[in-house]
Parts: sequence; structure tokens; C-alpha cells
Amino acid sequence: MSRVKLYDTTLRDGSQGEGISYSVMDKIRIAQELDEIGIHYIEGGWPGSNPKDMEFYLKMAKKPLQNAQLVAFGSTRRAHTKASQDSNLKAILRSGAKVVTIFGKTWSLHITDVLKTTLDENLDMIKDTVSFLVDKGLTVFYDAEHFFDAYKENRVYSLKCLLTAQEAGAKAVVLCDTNGGTITSVVSGVIKEIRPQMNVLLGIHCHNDADLAVANSLAAVEAGADMVQGTINGYGERCGNADLIPIIANLKLKMGVDCVSDDKLKELTKASHFVSEISNMKQRNDQPFVGSSSFAHKGGVHINAVMKNPRTYEHIDPALVGNRRRILVSELAGKTAVLIRAKDLDFDLKKDDPNTRKILQLVQKLEHQGYHFEAAEASFELLMKRALKKYNKFFELEGFRVVIEKLSDKKITSEAIIKLKVKGVKEHTAAEGDGPVNALDNALRKALKNFYPTLSRMHLSDFKVRVLDEKAGTASRVRVLIQSQDEKDTWNTIGVSENIIEASWQALLDSVEYKLLKDNVR
Repeated sequence: MSRVKLYDTTLRDGSQGEGISYSVMDKIRIAQELDEIGIHYIEGGWPGSNPKDMEFYLKMAKKPLQNAQLVAFGSTRRAHTKASQDSNLKAILRSGAKVVTIFGKTWSLHITDVLKTTLDENLDMIKDTVSFLVDKGLTVFYDAEHFFDAYKENRVYSLKCLLTAQEAGAKAVVLCDTNGGTITSVVSGVIKEIRPQMNVLLGIHCHNDADLAVANSLAAVEAGADMVQGTINGYGERCGNADLIPIIANLKLKMGVDCVSDDKLKELTKASHFVSEISNMKQRNDQPFVGSSSFAHKGGVHINAVMKNPRTYEHIDPALVGNRRRILVSELAGKTAVLIRAKDLDFDLKKDDPNTRKILQLVQKLEHQGYHFEAAEASFELLMKRALKKYNKFFELEGFRVVIEKLSDKKITSEAIIKLKVKGVKEHTAAEGDGPVNALDNALRKALKNFYPTLSRMHLSDFKVRVLDEKAGTASRVRVLIQSQDEKDTWNTIGVSENIIEASWQALLDSVEYKLLKDNVR
């Protein structure tokens, strides 16, 4: 099958997702990462809509991409005006981008109810806008917004919109499932009908409101589309956009589509986690191909089979996409899981080694108390190294105190005071936080920052508390799970206690120590 062009819109469509807000520097870093993994077109934003996007394009002019082409986004000219006088189009020209994507209406509902104009005027808007930009020397892609809804209602008119853009000089026409509710078989059927009438690139742009965006994008390629638009990790408005991560992996590994090189494919996991970190979004453990659980095995039968032949429970070699197999340690897994994890950590353990039984019994004892190591792999690694006496502490806790104060109608304040001994030096610090755990985290980092600067590059990305025995009421034991991230990795740690502060401290301590351990800090 011929090469398919990958078009990323994380920096524009993805940024419209709830909870995401990129700075100019964030956008530059993500663009550079996308360029490195082999994306062909990177849509940076809408320069006519806000100063930040315009600043991004102007700064990117001094940081040229090595592989991708930077694309500016905009809309067709306003009704009953000239393209040359449209402020949105003028901003695109000022951005310096050589490729531009213009979205326009194809559905009469939007033309009459939103734009408040006629179907003929909408065709003129498409023609004038595309031809104006082409005359200025730009490569123009036309995004046919709400195309599948439009095609269902009026095939003749919606097709006319595409042909108008093509005749005006557009180099690509993209069919958008903007409301994200089209069934896969419909997408495939429409592409097959449209493809013979297009002599330019035919693209697909799917939203995920029916959880079909990836399937629809792949079906579109099978039916004849040769450009796929989407976002990293599926970020986007409402339920998000088509996730380019599984799209790329499926195109390359399942469909034989030459969209990226083998070397670039191995960067998928890193790129997914990198964009998650910059976006300040929790990485999905169950994200296909790149999630930490994608190749994780827990049941003893599964583990036994995978160790004999990975194909028994893995659809691909995880290394192909830069991921790795994980054997989850729990009371269900037995000695095999302990031995496999030991091997991963370069420990020479045998099945009949007393240390193997020692670690397994320790795991079983702690899980009986409420620990859950399959959800806290970093804590298990630390547990194993401590048990095997392969671990030196980075610091020693002498004590801490947490003060929570509420005065009258004022906001509750939390302060943590902590005493440590670090490399023979006593540290006594205090810090405030949004809550007691945040205050403890801030105080610990404050005490360690001069000794271990690498800690400034990590942060806590998730915090979960679960009551383990509801019948015990406020005296019940609680389990705290903390997820931490840096620019490369995500890791999970755990703490269990009748005291939520103590449980949180255990998980927090493991999180910081694991970061130092993995960075080979001395």
C-alpha cells in the first residue's frame, strides 16, 4: 500500500481538550518531538484567533523542523467579503507558514443556521479563500467540516464543496467527522464513493464521541484515504480526537502501511509519555501499544505461557513501539513473577534460592495487609532491593510534623516541618501546601533540592486513597497510591496505614527514592 501522510493537530485541536493549556514553549517542545517521530504535517494553531499562536509561528521560523512541515489553521473568509480583506487570512500570511489548512462548511445546517448565509455564497467562500491563498504561493488543504453529516443529508451539495476546493487549487481535501458519531461502515462507504472523484490527497479527520475515531481512521485508509489527521493520546474537545499513537502502530504493524520508519516507530511510547507530561495529563495505563499495562501480565497461567512464548498473550513485540513487557507481582503470580522481576533488575535469583521465598512471603504478607504491588511497581522494586540489601538510603528521616489550621472563615492552611539527615548534613525545613500531603511533598523537596537537583524534574501526577475496611469507620486502614512523572517515565508507589498521613508519607518517600534510584544519583 502506498505511503500515508500523518497530520498532527495536537497543538490546535488537542489543546481544545478540557484541562489542557499550552504555553508557547510547550508548543515548541511538542512540535519538535512530533518532528522527531516522523509526523509529516504539524498543525501549530490558529494564528488569526489569538496572539499566542501567532507568537508560536514567529518563533518556529527560527527553529526549522527537520522532517515535518508546519501548518497554519484558519477558516474560509467571512460571508459577503473579499478574501484579501479577511483578517483571519491576513494573519495566516503573517505567520509565515507555507502550508495552511482551511476549514469550511459543507452541511446546510451550519451554513443557514450558523453562518446565516446561502449555499451558493458558501461555495464562493470556499473558492475565494483557497484560490487567494494558492495565489500567494501557499499549499492549501481543505477541511470539510461535518462532512459525513452533510453527505447523509445532501450528497450533491457536499460533494460540490469538495470539488470547489479541489478546482480552486487545494492539494488535499479532508473529510471530517466533526461530531464524532459516524459508524465505521458508513465512513468506509463514503470514502469509497468520494475517492474516485478526487485527484488530490484525500484525508480523514475523526472525533471520538462514539469511541470509533481510531477504527474510522483505519477504515478510511483501507477505503482509499491517504492522509490521517489526529492528536497524540487522542486529546481534543469533548471525547477527544483520533489517537495517532494506535493509528500509527496499526498502520505500520497490522496494515503494512509505510507511514513511519521502524526506528521512528520505536519512539512512540516515549513520544506519548512526553506529550502527556507537557500537557499535564495523566497517562492512561491501558492505552493500547504505549500504556504501562499494555503488555502487563498478572495471572499465573498467563505469565507461565508468556515466558515460554510471548505470542501466546501478546499481539506484537512491545519493543517495536518502545514499550516493554511487565510481569505484575502479586499473591496470584507466585515465584515466577519474583524471578522475572529480579532478572529485569540484574539480580541472579534462582527458584530454590532462600531470598526468592523470602521476597514472595514478604509480598504475600504485605498484600494481606492491604498493599497492592501490581499497581505500584516502583515500590516493589525498592522492596526487592531492600530485601536483598542492594540499596543504600539517600537520606534518613529524623521526624516530621504536619499542622493543619483553620481560623474563623479563612481557608484551611497546611504546613509540614521535616527533619532529615542527608549525606551527613542535618536539614530542618518547613513548607506550606494545598493540603497535608502537598505540604509534606514541598517540605521534603525543599530539604533535598540542594543535594539532589534532579528532583526538580519530577512531579506527582495522581493521588488516590482507598479505605480498606469500611466497617472500621474512621479507624480503618487506608491504601494510598501515588503516581509520579518526569519527562521520560511514569511510576507508581504505595503506602498502607491506619493513618492517612503515614500511608501518604510511605508512598511519597518511595516516589522520591525511586526517582533518585532510576537517575543513578549518588
